[in-house]
Amino acid sequence: MSRVRDRLPMFPLNTVLFPGVRLPLHVFEDRYRALVHHLLTINDKATRLFGIVAIREGYEVGAHGAQSVHRFGCVAQMTSVAPYPDGRFDIEVLGRQRMRLESMDTSGPFLTGEVDLLEDSEESERATPADTDREAAKALGTFHAYRQQLSGLRGETSLDGDLPTDPAYLSYSLAATCLLTLRERQALLEVSSAHERLILLRHSLREEMRAMTAVPSLPATEVARTGWSPN
Repeated sequence: MSRVRDRLPMFPLNTVLFPGVRLPLHVFEDRYRALVHHLLTINDKATRLFGIVAIREGYEVGAHGAQSVHRFGCVAQMTSVAPYPDGRFDIEVLGRQRMRLESMDTSGPFLTGEVDLLEDSEESERATPADTDREAAKALGTFHAYRQQLSGLRGETSLDGDLPTDPAYLSYSLAATCLLTLRERQALLEVSSAHERLILLRHSLREEMRAMTAVPSLPATEVARTGWSPN
């Protein structure tokens, strides 16, 4: 797993962002308005980057927004921005790359962090590209069964849409699409290879299906989910 050190503005959230996944955000707190203003000063839209880290479940953001955050997060690119007359923003971001937060600086107008930029590890001796392709097919099969069971409980088609074929981006897309807890999503983000992430995804989906079978009147996917606020 290769690493490159960088310094980025930081945005703690009560959700997990994955590479390749888009996320809309409503920005209203002063420190995050300042972050957006900073990003708008960057002419090259491809480098309007900041880091998103999830707030740990059960904790609120502290006075400076730096307390109780997970160390693994995702580099986000601001791809669109719509300002309001009162200074708020609606923005959309795209997950670009996994990262590990090493330190946080709360002294400026917005949070900044020293981060290691992470690449997925090369497949190990135990997992060839062919092994990963097989795991991707298994994960897709489990996802289709999960989606069918969830749709039956809800009485409508759920989690419909196209999925990427690349195993790494498939693992990220499924992690973002399936109705998992923040803790489960965070665990998936911290896994360093698509092969291992796909295995963990299958396990999580099987657990969800067993829970839905045990309590069909109150699906596990609707219980004890952590809500999230962009600020």
